[in-house]
Amino acid sequence: MIVIVLPDLAAENNLLVDASRSDPDALRIIYEQYFPPLYQFIRLRINDREQARDIAADVFVDFFTAVRSRRAPHTSLRAWLFRVARNKIYDHYGKSRQFPTATLDEWIPESTDHDPETEFINALRIERVRRAMRLLAVEQQEVLILRFGQGLNLQETADLMDKSVSAIKSLQFRAVETLRTFLDAGEMG
Repeated sequence: MIVIVLPDLAAENNLLVDASRSDPDALRIIYEQYFPPLYQFIRLRINDREQARDIAADVFVDFFTAVRSRRAPHTSLRAWLFRVARNKIYDHYGKSRQFPTATLDEWIPESTDHDPETEFINALRIERVRRAMRLLAVEQQEVLILRFGQGLNLQETADLMDKSVSAIKSLQFRAVETLRTFLDAGEMG
């Protein structure tokens, strides 16, 4: 299951300043805090755990190199890391790659209730959402995962996806509406 990690911007900025001074503790904390959500994001696009781990590691190699240069992130560490990851995924597979079904399933949490009847009903609901998510366009899947799965704000998502904030709002709105339509149609049929 993928966990949402909401950023603490003040703490993130302090870590970034300390990292730019080559503070080993700051670099370690950044790696420990951001590797799991970054790896999970990459896994949504790559159906191979080892390749996803390698790409996530490459993102951190780029960060550790960039942090001492002018290419270092200055405003949002989280957005910078996710943007580099997204670029590496596109370099590896190309922009038209669909989310693999198995990894998309990991994004939607499983039930924590142990009552068999409740588990069954929740499993049916979750499966409906998974099927509906698979029907969305790649960009719609991505905006929902970045905004709700990874907790990125509108500006970070816009920067990451090379779009304006208004385009992200629009894309998110269409994705939610399309998802709602698919789910409503599933209940009718």
